[in-house]
Amino acid sequence: MDIINNGVELGDDFGYVRIDRYNEQRTNDIEEYYSKIISALGENVKREGLEKTPLRVAKAMQFLTQGYYSKPDEVLRSAMFKEDYSQMVIVKDIELYSLCEHHMLPFFGKAHVAYIPNGYITGLSKLARVVEIFSRRLQVQERLTNEIRDCIQETLKPAGVAVVIEAQHMCMQMRGVQKQSSVTTTSAFTGIFLDNIATREEYMNLISNKLR
Repeated sequence: MDIINNGVELGDDFGYVRIDRYNEQRTNDIEEYYSKIISALGENVKREGLEKTPLRVAKAMQFLTQGYYSKPDEVLRSAMFKEDYSQMVIVKDIELYSLCEHHMLPFFGKAHVAYIPNGYITGLSKLARVVEIFSRRLQVQERLTNEIRDCIQETLKPAGVAVVIEAQHMCMQMRGVQKQSSVTTTSAFTGIFLDNIATREEYMNLISNKLR
């Protein structure tokens, strides 16, 4: 069976094909709203450079908030395995991109996620996927940090979870106070990371050091 992508017939042997799907009604609604916003700003939404902008933004906003339509706990369970391993597992430098819910401007940075298994482990990519799902929502960094922690703790029930996020916020850099070099750091811990100072310090040292 031939595959059609953007009106081009690719054929069965073409290989991987990215096909974007958007909710038609939601896309139409958002497109209409952004048309009005652009007009309210004093621009001509009919001119060549802006004619398709409301549609592009409608699709972009759905992509940037796709986390509302995914269940991070199910992602973890899809690759959850019994394993007799009880030392720290860290995935650090996970890139994240989100939208501040106050101004709907981007904030971006890195998450460092760790847990200590208590009978079960999960696929390493699933930890990054959890970060991605919660990031692709309207967020504040503080809640994002807690949501990642709580999802891992409640799903895997490990001996402890640690999450640190470092991010730059465009609402601070391109508007308002306009401080270009500011970085916001948040942290959230459960279990042994919360109760045992040595374990928490080991985690902080490991995410701070470049072991590569």
